[in-house]
Amino acid sequence: MLRIPLHLVLGTTLALLLPGAVLAHGTEDHSHAATSDPGYAASSTGTRSLTLGPVSIKMLAETANLGRGDVEVGELILPVGSGESVPHQHGSLEMFYVVEGVLGHEVNGTPNRLEPGDLGIVRPGDTVKHAVLSDVPVKAVVIWVPGGEANRLIEHAGFVATPLGGAAAE
Repeated sequence: MLRIPLHLVLGTTLALLLPGAVLAHGTEDHSHAATSDPGYAASSTGTRSLTLGPVSIKMLAETANLGRGDVEVGELILPVGSGESVPHQHGSLEMFYVVEGVLGHEVNGTPNRLEPGDLGIVRPGDTVKHAVLSDVPVKAVVIWVPGGEANRLIEHAGFVATPLGGAAAE
């Protein structure tokens, strides 16, 4: 299984998606300075929490604090005993970076075991389901490209949104 350090996953993903970001070698493009975009926040403790039963996703980056909707980043917590998710699809590329626990990650009928340091990838239209395979909760960073999946989880899957103190949610 592929193990990629989180800073490389996030750095590479954001560098590809966000023109003007600081590059790995330190070259900066200041054409998109924070002061020119009132919707942009340079750090986040979360904008809102999405919950469905015992499952929670703390939205860390989305339109509310990025000022743009081309990417969303959340912290997913799947408790032990939360059961297997129903098979589902997303309209966005979905990436899971497992931080703690072991995630069962079945994509198009093929089971995968994601351990800390592993990255799971789901293309738009793939059928996926998830389950906790460890005796500790799964904590993962989930990235959706483009964004909009958080609102689709609320509208179509029954997740409930609760605002957090980080930034106003849409």
